[in-house]
Amino acid sequence: MNVDAFIRLSVFVGVLGVMALWEIMSPRRRLTTSKVRRWTANLSIVALNTFVIRMLFTSGAVGMALVVADQGWGLLNRLGLPAWFEGLLAVIALDLALYLQHVMFHAVPALWRFHMMHHADLDVDVTTGARFHPIEVVLSMLIKLAAVVLIGASPSAVLAFEVLLNATAMFNHSNVWMPPTVDRFLRWVVVTPDMHRIHHSILPRETNTNFGFNLPWWDRLLGTYRADPAAEQETMLLGLEQFRDPMRLGLSGMLTLPFTGEPGRYPLSRRE
Repeated sequence: MNVDAFIRLSVFVGVLGVMALWEIMSPRRRLTTSKVRRWTANLSIVALNTFVIRMLFTSGAVGMALVVADQGWGLLNRLGLPAWFEGLLAVIALDLALYLQHVMFHAVPALWRFHMMHHADLDVDVTTGARFHPIEVVLSMLIKLAAVVLIGASPSAVLAFEVLLNATAMFNHSNVWMPPTVDRFLRWVVVTPDMHRIHHSILPRETNTNFGFNLPWWDRLLGTYRADPAAEQETMLLGLEQFRDPMRLGLSGMLTLPFTGEPGRYPLSRRE
């Protein structure tokens, strides 16, 4: 295992453990389905996706960043800025690319078919943050590689972004309670669980808001921010209206969902 993979795995295991303990000690919502069944399926998807990415992209985004640095490709490699500032700009630019990618996966019905596996989870907790269809993960990696080349992101910036994204995705999907004043303050610097949970609402007008995973700024600047759900956080219905049977949401059901299920009213191109 190379150094960047070891760092990402260590952060994943550490954050997963911390957030899982927080969920046990101070949950935000009562779970509606079997946690053992959901965790088994969700973590199996994580293992499968890790294998697929390692097989198809041996060196990953950090490897591409090494090539970019060697060849001098990308915008930042032409500006001659201090290394620390270039790294900061790269992380912010990559986060914007991820936000735009997320919107695209909601806007294009063919892409939504794969992304809806993430939204079909009937409860949202720390494992939901890593629950994505393998085809979406491959497409996301291709977009990330293109962004690294265009931006000219350094290897250290790409690694920092991936570690940060890994941690914040698990944090903002977690079923944890925090004081409302703390949540409102944190929303200016990071996407919080209460903010992102609205994105997993069963209501299309709420699902198509709060697209940010990492930084909350893009939703506020681009008009996709929603402060509160129509219902209370504790009682709002999560998931998708067309997938309510927990027995369909095991590993095999999740993998076949894009090909056997209807997209519903959720794609941005459709009217509610």
